[in-house]
Amino acid sequence: MVPEVARVSVPGHVTGCFSVHRDPDPQIAGSRGAGITLTDGATVVVDRTGSRDLELDGTKTTMASVEHVLATLDVEPAVQVETAVPVGAGFGISGAVALGVALGANAVYACGHTENDLVAIAHAAEVEASTGLGDVVAQARGGAPIRREPGAPPHGTLDGIPAGGRIEYVTFGELSTAAVIGGDTGAINDAGAAALRTILDDPTLSAFMSASRTFAREAALLTPSVERAIEHVVDAGGEATMAMLGDTVVALGTGLSDAGYEPAACSIAHAGVQIEAGSGYFS
Repeated sequence: MVPEVARVSVPGHVTGCFSVHRDPDPQIAGSRGAGITLTDGATVVVDRTGSRDLELDGTKTTMASVEHVLATLDVEPAVQVETAVPVGAGFGISGAVALGVALGANAVYACGHTENDLVAIAHAAEVEASTGLGDVVAQARGGAPIRREPGAPPHGTLDGIPAGGRIEYVTFGELSTAAVIGGDTGAINDAGAAALRTILDDPTLSAFMSASRTFAREAALLTPSVERAIEHVVDAGGEATMAMLGDTVVALGTGLSDAGYEPAACSIAHAGVQIEAGSGYFS
C-alpha cells in the first residue's frame, strides 16, 4: 500500500574543509573534504494529499533545491519542515530538505527510485541551486564523512572518521554559500586539498578540527566572531573550528562551555537519512 504521508529525518552536516570541483553535470560536480553529521538536523514531512507548498518552521517559503527535486520527480506535494538548527548558518539545511523531500516524495508517489538515485537527484538539486556541494552525500551517510572524490553516486567516493561524541555549537549569523562557491575558489581549493591530506594521514576528530582551523584561516573564510570564539576554545584546552559556510563555531565535547559560552549541544549522528514513519506504510 502506497502511503499518503512520509516523515524523513535528516542529520545536520557541518563541513570543516573542502575544495570545489566543477563539472557541467551536476551529479558529477561537488567537493572533496570532510565534515561531521549532527543529531540536530531537519524533519521533513511530505504529504501527497495536500496542496503544493513548502513550510519551514511554520513559515511558508521557497527553496531552490526543493524546486529542482520536485521538478525532477514531477510531483507536487505539500512539504513541512522542522529544523533543530539555524538556517543559513552552515548546518546543511538546504541539502537536508532536498534529500528529505526526495526520499519522502519517492515513497508517497511510488516513484520507484533507489537510494542512490534519490541522493543523486538531491545532490544535483543543491549544485544547481548553488546552495551546497557535499552536504547531501554526507547526510545520506551519517557519521563523520570524508569526501574522497566529488559528486553523487556512482561518481563520488566516501570514507569516514571512525568516531562519535558530543558536539557543541554557537551561531553568530548567516553567510552566503553561493557567494563563496560561485567565485574564485583557488585559495579555497589549495587549502582544502592540504587539509584533506592531513585528515587522511590522521583520521581522528582532533586532526579534523586542527586541519579545518588551518583551512579556514588559509582560505580567508574566518569571520571575526568565529575567530575569537575558536581562540577562546583552544586557549581553554578544547578543539573547535568554523562551520562551512556559516558564521558558526563547532567544538568537540564541552569545548565551548569550558570557554565560557552558552552553546547548543548534540552528538555526531550515527546514521544517515532515515524514513521514520508514514501513514499506512511505515507503521
